[in-house]
Amino acid sequence: MIEMTPGVTTHHATSRMKGHSRVTDKQLDELCINTIRTLSMDAVQQANSGHPGTPMAMAPVVYCLWQRFLRFDPDDPIWPNRDRFVLSIGHASMLLYSMLHLTGVKAVNPKYETLGTLAVTLDDIKRFRQLDSKCPGHPEYRWTSGVETTTGPLGQGVATSVGMAMAQHWLAQHFNRPGHEMFNYDVYALCGDGDMMEGVTGEAASLAGHLRLSNLCWIYDNNHITIEGHTTWAFSEDVATRFIGYGWNVTRVGDANDLEMLERALYTFKNEPERPTLIIVDSHIAYGSPNKQDTSAAHGEPLGEEEIRLTKRNYGWPEDSKFLVPEGCLEHLNDGIVKRGHDLRNQWIKLCDEYKTEYAELADRLYTMQHRQLPEGWDKELSDFPVDPKGISGRDASSKVLNILAQNVPWLIGGAADLAPSTKTRLTFADAGDFLAYNYGGRNLHFGIREHAMSAILNGLSLCKIRPYGSGFLIFSDYMRPAIRLSAIMELPVIFVFTHDSIGVGEDGPTHQPVEHVACLRSVPGLITLRPADANEVVEAWKVIMQLHHEPVALILSRQALPTLDRTKYAPASGVAQGGYVLADADDGKPDVLLMASGSEVQLCVDAYEQLKTEGIKARVVSLPSWELFEQQSPEYQDSVIPREVNARVSVEQASTFGWARFVGRDGRRIGMKTFGASAPLKELQKKFGFNTEAVVAAAKEMLRKAR
Repeated sequence: MIEMTPGVTTHHATSRMKGHSRVTDKQLDELCINTIRTLSMDAVQQANSGHPGTPMAMAPVVYCLWQRFLRFDPDDPIWPNRDRFVLSIGHASMLLYSMLHLTGVKAVNPKYETLGTLAVTLDDIKRFRQLDSKCPGHPEYRWTSGVETTTGPLGQGVATSVGMAMAQHWLAQHFNRPGHEMFNYDVYALCGDGDMMEGVTGEAASLAGHLRLSNLCWIYDNNHITIEGHTTWAFSEDVATRFIGYGWNVTRVGDANDLEMLERALYTFKNEPERPTLIIVDSHIAYGSPNKQDTSAAHGEPLGEEEIRLTKRNYGWPEDSKFLVPEGCLEHLNDGIVKRGHDLRNQWIKLCDEYKTEYAELADRLYTMQHRQLPEGWDKELSDFPVDPKGISGRDASSKVLNILAQNVPWLIGGAADLAPSTKTRLTFADAGDFLAYNYGGRNLHFGIREHAMSAILNGLSLCKIRPYGSGFLIFSDYMRPAIRLSAIMELPVIFVFTHDSIGVGEDGPTHQPVEHVACLRSVPGLITLRPADANEVVEAWKVIMQLHHEPVALILSRQALPTLDRTKYAPASGVAQGGYVLADADDGKPDVLLMASGSEVQLCVDAYEQLKTEGIKARVVSLPSWELFEQQSPEYQDSVIPREVNARVSVEQASTFGWARFVGRDGRRIGMKTFGASAPLKELQKKFGFNTEAVVAAAKEMLRKAR
């Protein structure tokens, strides 16, 4: 149960400030903790929505961490060497909003400029979960300064924190020099029973233990409560033993209110040289009424006015006060985290000035990376692929381009969920190296067969301004989609490389043949999908990708060879930058039928175009590698590529036809997949499902007859 320290009231704090009495640090600690609790209760009650229980129970834990340990400067919440605090239990968002407000965290704009205004005002807290408040239901990166990552879906926060911890080790390896320790931050994540049940948490914890990320600390609120009730209904494993098996250091705090024991556990983490640390904190939510049930307040219901009054009475708080921040609270925090963070940040800035003098090239690289800019000459040595009827697969072309870019952009790093030999995403140049335990400078990351965790870890790397990529078969984007969605919400330029993009997988059969996956990725707001048609479209796709600042991208590549088109005969591949372009056209520029496709199926349209041309039929081939980029173009450009007056339209894609109606119209012909495919050699599959030149020509003629 939560026990309140007797005599800790707002009266005592006020008297201290007026010089009437002396209040001990212990009483000021309790005053700050109860301020966090009451702000959380009041905000949830006013919103008539939210989760007051966990903020009430975990207030001592977060207070102890922030006030006594966290290396964080509220005046500069994006200081690169700050400790990271991730609230993986995002439903307890009022914990974080209270700390952001009470410590005076300043707002930062998209240009990385500190504005001097509060990131979270008291009015924002009063408008918790309301439109345009900086206090939405779950913490959102970019929306509220001081929020390190968007959380809410359980497991995502802790998994993302692994990427942040990996980033620190990589940055230290590349930028630290004797006497100039530019990066040594720690990463803390607060998690709960729900996080522990999610599979992605296990994936990420397993990898973190394997990599021996000693700068990572998860604090587990072991309160035995979920939405349905007590965890014994569905969860009985020994979490401590599980994490010991992962290779973690595990310690326990028997009472969430015991600040000294919490402090001891956090020092244990700080002194652990080789393993990530899990601190298991036992908590229980207590209220003014002894009969109050834990589950409602922990998961989504306000306490009610009467219960709040009783609970405040239990705290020694003015019962009818609302959103009270008593005198003494802000001053106490200012003497702790604010002063410590400000001093540490100033020391780091001084170190930076010395670093610029001694290591000017590295300092310039660090600045460029931290501002998501590209180094000069980032695209040097990129060249066109020669015409080749036999061609090269999308994945092989991408591998060549990626290895050139990675040498030009030193912070472009990544890997695969155990599929690098198949996705061709391994960096093979001499000093690329592998990111391994005790050898954190490598550029090749190895995630194991952990697609979901990989994607969340990529988000964590990106949040630390590294440019990460991760790869897998397109079919396994299903396992990655929750983290991809968060990449888009956070506007992170993460690169997802997907290969084996169609029924071209052939003999592997329908379990490995992506059908609905391209459509699913296209449905994610803010995600750029790119499905290039040949090697030169791959080059142009990578050029687009590298210049993105706020959009994640799904690069979708073929396993099979694609003919490299003759660009002296057809339009240049630079049209990829517009998302769609006229690849081949009628001689007079006035086509009677439009043939549209992405990826490998563009070649089918080109072959059909040539056959129709011999028959005197005027066709146009439109390559549409990225619907999102195309729809960002002006209406005039879009109409110039897909003229409104041409009603005879055919689309071709070895995938679900979902979405193509926006381009071909309701009456247009969409050649695509309506089943999950089959196991057979590619040519047999193409014949069975109608992906051949004859089928495209027949569809074009059918559309012409209907149009006339």
